[in-house]
Amino acid sequence: MLITGGTGFLGKCIIPLLNKNYEITTCGITPEDELKADLAKEIPEIKRMYDVVLHACGKAHVVPRNEAEAQAFYDVNYQGTVNLCKALERCGTPKAIVFISTVAVYGCESGELIDEKHPRNGDTPYAKSKIMAEDYLADWCEKNECKLAIVRPSLIAGPNPPGNLGAMISGIKTGKYLSIAGGKARKSVLMAQDIARLLPLLVKKGGVYNVCDDQNPSFRELEISISRQLGKKTPLSIPMWMAKPIALVGDLMGTRAPINSSKLTKITESLTFSNEKAKKELGWVPLSVIENFKIN
Repeated sequence: MLITGGTGFLGKCIIPLLNKNYEITTCGITPEDELKADLAKEIPEIKRMYDVVLHACGKAHVVPRNEAEAQAFYDVNYQGTVNLCKALERCGTPKAIVFISTVAVYGCESGELIDEKHPRNGDTPYAKSKIMAEDYLADWCEKNECKLAIVRPSLIAGPNPPGNLGAMISGIKTGKYLSIAGGKARKSVLMAQDIARLLPLLVKKGGVYNVCDDQNPSFRELEISISRQLGKKTPLSIPMWMAKPIALVGDLMGTRAPINSSKLTKITESLTFSNEKAKKELGWVPLSVIENFKIN
C-alpha cells in the first residue's frame, strides 16, 4: 500500500494499525518518508505498482490570510492529487484509491445529520480544493478502471490532535478556555483509528461516505473528557449574553483574537453528519469518541 501524508496526524494514528495487514510505503516531504516528493510541486517517481493507494496528504486547519495562503490549498489538495495520479499512470494503476476528503465540502455551519446527498456548497479554499480533487479522482478512476472510495471525515480525534480539538486541549491545559452557554452544541467527531478499520471495507466496495461516530458528542462532553485526562477542573461556562460582547471585541482585534462572532456561532450551533450510509453499505460499527479519545 502507498500512503501519502503518512507522517501527518492521521497517518501516525493509523499506520501502526495498518502495518499488521499491509506492506506500507509512505510518500511525502519528511525524512521519515520512503518516497521523497512534494506532491504540490512535482510528480513523484514511483517505481512499482501498488494495489491500494491511501491519499491522505492534504492542507487543513488554517484560515488563509492572503491570496498566497489560499492558493496553497489548491496546490496541495488539488494539484497534489493530479500529480499523484500522473505518477500512478507511469508505474501502474492501483486496484483501489481511498481519498481522505472532508465534510467541509458541504459548506455547512450548522445542521443535523447531514448526509451524502447534500450539495457540495463549500466555498472556502479548503472546501473548493477538496471538491476539485474529488471530481478529478472520480474521472481519473473511471477512465483507468480503478475503484475509488471518498471518505468525508468530520473532526478527527486522536493523540495530540491539530485544529479545534488541539486548541481546546491547549486552552484547558493552560486555564485559558471558557465553555460557552453550557457547551450544549453537538459536533460530529471520528476516532482516527476508524480510518484503519474502514480501509479494507472501502477497498472492497468503493463509494462516497461521511464518517463519524454515533454519539455526536457535545462540547461539554469533550471538555469533561479532556479535563479529566489533564487532571484539571471542568472549565467554567459563561452565558451567551456575556460571550457576545467578547466576540464583538474579537471582531475588531482580527486574527489575534481567541474568539470572534464567527467562532462563537460555530461553538454554539450544532453541526452533525449522518454515518448511516457507511454503516449500512460497509457494515461498519464506529468507535465511540467519548469512550476512546486519548489526548496523548
